[in-house]
Amino acid sequence: MTKRHHVVIIGSGFGGLFSTKALKHADVDITLIARTTHHLFQPLLYQVATGVLSEGEIAPATREILRHQKNAQVLLGLVDDIDLAEKVVKWRFHDEYQETSYDSLIVATGAGQSYFGNDQFARYAPGMKTIDDALELRARIFNAFEVAEFTTDEAERRKLMTFVVVGAGPTGVEVAGQIRELAAATLRRDFRSIDPATARVILVDGADQVLPPFGPKLGRATQKKLEELGVEVKLKSLVTNVDEGGIEMKHEDGTTERIECFCKVWAAGVKGSDLGQTLAEQSGVELDRAGRVKVLPNLTLPGHPEVFVIGDLMSFPDVPGMAQGAIQSGRYVAKTIEARVEGKDEPGHFTYFDKGSMATIAKYSGVVKIGPIRMTGFIAWLAWLFLHLLYIAGFKQRVSTLISWTLSFITNGRSQRVVTNQQLVGRLAIEELGAHSSGRLIRGTVPAAPRSNQTDNPNTLKE
Repeated sequence: MTKRHHVVIIGSGFGGLFSTKALKHADVDITLIARTTHHLFQPLLYQVATGVLSEGEIAPATREILRHQKNAQVLLGLVDDIDLAEKVVKWRFHDEYQETSYDSLIVATGAGQSYFGNDQFARYAPGMKTIDDALELRARIFNAFEVAEFTTDEAERRKLMTFVVVGAGPTGVEVAGQIRELAAATLRRDFRSIDPATARVILVDGADQVLPPFGPKLGRATQKKLEELGVEVKLKSLVTNVDEGGIEMKHEDGTTERIECFCKVWAAGVKGSDLGQTLAEQSGVELDRAGRVKVLPNLTLPGHPEVFVIGDLMSFPDVPGMAQGAIQSGRYVAKTIEARVEGKDEPGHFTYFDKGSMATIAKYSGVVKIGPIRMTGFIAWLAWLFLHLLYIAGFKQRVSTLISWTLSFITNGRSQRVVTNQQLVGRLAIEELGAHSSGRLIRGTVPAAPRSNQTDNPNTLKE
């Protein structure tokens, strides 16, 4: 019996999932290897962080999505290395190592948060790229109000109730707007010692406008709306330091400013996954400044026509790091592989169709740019809602998201306000233990830290 063409896909984001689904009827066997069990709808992560949605509503199980696709197998693991010469993917589950060979390889591992060479900032200012990031930020945001309620020192209280968002792109704008709405509307009657509405929300960016890709007109309209909500916008300001107590920035005129704050959100810059460097070292392919792979016109590596790089990890002219870029590149690659297997002509060079950009500013207010069309306000907000609901994977997730949105819009309430100490410090604790620590923790081979009080509840705020 002839062995079928084996396609290995790394990553379960938009690129990985849509390329897998596009190969459903192809004469191939597919192995999808991903470091998480879910497909994440990343554009809505900020709503998980601010308590509007649960993580399950934007991250359905990949295995469930593909349960009817008989030619696809889903494996949970982190890819550490790729051997291009031997056509082997090397991956691990915690510290158990595996190898999987391929005939065609699709690398769709996306991009992470970039701190522009200041990775130490991540300790105090989490990014917004994963479910873990969103849950940690949710814990930081809500805990800031909780601690402010019992703090008697006025300076400390002001610091706790000051929130700084770095990066005025769509994510930064949406996070800043949601924190402001959370403080002014959702929490306004929940505390006795503090008035949440007095919280400061500050949006910082080195650019000269909010939402640079949307153009000056929409940028000005967005900034005006944010300021009406009470968000302080500081442009042409570069963050020079982030520490436990706040951030420092340098303004265009050379002056410096320090803002004392407990909760910082980093929404500025992206960098390609580490596998980009692995591919570059073995194939000689060039990387851009963000560590993304500069692919050939058919999205392959030089000298390796069987290896495709798609989504946020690829660097391709005029393709933004957005969901549509990953979806379109994933479908294109699937067509190419299917044509090769069937002995047909491959499609021409990859071309990207720009379907526009959208962002929400606050409830009932959005901004849309589609070709020559520019919209702000309620209609733009409705368009944003419809499009994002359409692209959420899974019928159950669409229904539950719509219900959660409806309740939130009508009542100003947020049902996802549960936070734990584990969410707050879990990432930092694992980083402190070092690489491959999760497997050793599960087996109990990592020495436990001494506990001063064995009756402490691990879900309290005590650290």
